[in-house]
Parts: sequence; structure tokens; C-alpha cells
Amino acid sequence: MENLKRNIAIVCGGDSSEHDVSLRSAQGLYSFFDKERYNIYIVDVKGTDWHINFDNGDTAEIDKNDFSFVMAGKSVYFDYAYITIHGQPGENGVMQGYFDLIHLPYSTSGVLVEAMTFDKFVLNNYLRGFGVKVANSLLLRRGEQYDEAEISEKIGMPCFVKPAADGSSFGVSKVKNADQLAPALRVAFMQSDEVMIEGFLEGIEISQGVYKTKNKSVVLPATEVVTNNEFFDYDAKYNGQVQEITPARLNPETAAKVAEETNRIYDILHANGIIRIDYIISKDKEGNDVVNMLEINTTPGMTATSFIPQQVRAAGLEIKSVLSDIVENQF
Repeated sequence: MENLKRNIAIVCGGDSSEHDVSLRSAQGLYSFFDKERYNIYIVDVKGTDWHINFDNGDTAEIDKNDFSFVMAGKSVYFDYAYITIHGQPGENGVMQGYFDLIHLPYSTSGVLVEAMTFDKFVLNNYLRGFGVKVANSLLLRRGEQYDEAEISEKIGMPCFVKPAADGSSFGVSKVKNADQLAPALRVAFMQSDEVMIEGFLEGIEISQGVYKTKNKSVVLPATEVVTNNEFFDYDAKYNGQVQEITPARLNPETAAKVAEETNRIYDILHANGIIRIDYIISKDKEGNDVVNMLEINTTPGMTATSFIPQQVRAAGLEIKSVLSDIVENQF
């Protein structure tokens, strides 16, 4: 019976500053998966070093020709890759392109969608064309000249300076006046060759997960993010400096609008697997709630305390069943 189980690779690590966070997500996924149904292996990817981490501390090198490895003298081949790399190469389309070449099904969206959602500036401008509300922004490339006064006039203060193409919270600064732009840009350019300067939206920050299969569409309860930090930065995200309230404290009408927008964006992108969309709920001049999209995470954190497992529990679902649904959807 053992050989009838699908072999699942939890692909983690990556080359970004969130490598170790990704390893924690992999451990979370390993604990969630149905091991009576699947053989689960953790694959740690960093640069050209790709290897299996076994429970006993041993490792085995991955053959990149076919993503196989040798165990007890026999080659083991995978049926499916669950990608939980935060940042490159797992969140920007590169790993997806590799799996496409060797015809291995995987958990995320395809190359184009991954590349686009990874680049915040490109994503915002693409979705704006479909009527999705996003903050005003502009893009700076490494070496380009810029005028601080012109940026202040176009985007307004305060604003956010963030790496345009990076999966982490590193390099993000909240800038309150033009004098703070130069140091914020230096920090952001340490993470990415392109930097986005984005207008500040005042309101409630929420995050909502969604996944779809051939048979169902599941929009999970939203999580409200409350932090005393200037914004939802690395410390807030990973060092507990935040209060996460699931479901979010939204009035029913606004909650329904957010869920509808989450569902719509998933379909616009023709996404695959679980994605998480972050929003700011601001107010218009009449005091009505306005749903503004911040960004999309296509490989959301999957530790026991991460947003998605919280939302799955709040929905009354079992994470083991959700993961099985996502895997089996491609067979």
C-alpha cells in the first residue's frame, strides 16, 4: 500500500532574507499533511544546493534533471511539489518554470502570475485596469535620478518605500517627509533593483485567504491586523508584535465586499492553490468603507499560527483536508 501513496515535496528555503521563515512554514505543512495518504519530504532549496532533510537529520541531494533523489539505493520520484518558498525563486515564477519543464504539478499559480504578483508595482497597475482599488505609486530603478519634491507632490506624505520585487518585509520603510526618502531608498535598494514608492492609506489592515478547486470555491474568514508598530513590518509579522483577530471586526456588508473582491481577484489572475490578499479598509468622504488592495501573497506562511491556518480553523475546516483538496485538484 505504501507505494500507492503520492510522493509530495514540500519545497522551502529559497534565496531571500526569508529563507529561515520558509523552513518554519515547511515544518508547519509537514505537520498538517495527511501522512496516511501521502509520503511527505521536505526539500530545502538555497542557490544550487537542493537537498532532502530527513527526520533523523540525514540529507539526500536532489537530482535537478528530474527532481528525484536516492534513498536506500533506489531513486525516488515526486508526484507533486508544494512550494512554500517566501521570495525567490519560489514566488517569482522561476521555480514554477523549472517544474513546468519537467512536467511536475505544483501548488502555486503559473510562471506569469507568480512573476506579476511578485512585482508589486506591475501587479497594482495590472489590477487597476480591472477596477481594483490600489494606492497611487511610482517606480524607481537603481541608478535613476529622482526629485524628492516631485515625489512628495505626486504620492503625498506619509508614504511607503518598499522593494518592488521581493517576497519579504525587509527593506520596507514608512516615510513621513521628503528628508527621509533618501535613506529609505538606500535600504530598499539593498533588497531589490526596483523600488516602489506607494501612497499611504489610512484604515484597518486585513488579510484574506482563498483557494479554489474544480468543485469548490473557498473564501476564508478575513484576519484583522492590529499593531502598535508604524506598519505591519518584520517584527510585527514574525516576532509577535501584533494582534491578529480572526474573523476581522468588519460590518457584514464590508466583510461581504472584501470576500467578493478576493474571489474576483483570484479569478482575474486565474490563480491556483491558496493565495492571501492583503487590504486596507479606508473611508471615503461620506464615511463609507472602501476596499483597497495592498498586495498578494501566493506562498503564504503556513506555521500553526500563520494567517491561513488561523482562517482555516475559523472557517470550521481541517487544514489536512484543505491541503489534500489542493493537491488532488491537479490529478
